[in-house]
Amino acid sequence: MKTCGLVTAFLVLSLAAGGAYAQQGYPTKPIRLIVPFPAGGQTDVVARTISQKLSEAFGQQVVVDNRPGAAGSIGVDIAMKSPADGYTVLQISTSYAANVALYKLTYDAVNDVVPVVIIGDIANMVTVNP
Repeated sequence: MKTCGLVTAFLVLSLAAGGAYAQQGYPTKPIRLIVPFPAGGQTDVVARTISQKLSEAFGQQVVVDNRPGAAGSIGVDIAMKSPADGYTVLQISTSYAANVALYKLTYDAVNDVVPVVIIGDIANMVTVNP
């Protein structure tokens, strides 16, 4: 996916988060982009590309906040506890769906979030020894 498409997709996500539509002059302060994985990984690279372009477009800083651990559950939990004001957004990956079966979560992975946009896709596979 081209960077322009990523920026457009994330812009929609940012504006839709937590009632940002109702805010005049959004954003008026930095936006926090929580990435629930370590810096340097694939999810982080996408987030940093998006944050740079959005910072330029908004004239306001978009800060990548890496919060790794428990296959992304720690970062997601932090995002769930943040105010729903459009200034904290979360980038997730496929592990988000698996965590429901693997961990006792402090949030409802289906009902506590509203997915807004897919910014990319990755092929996954399961392999076995013949």
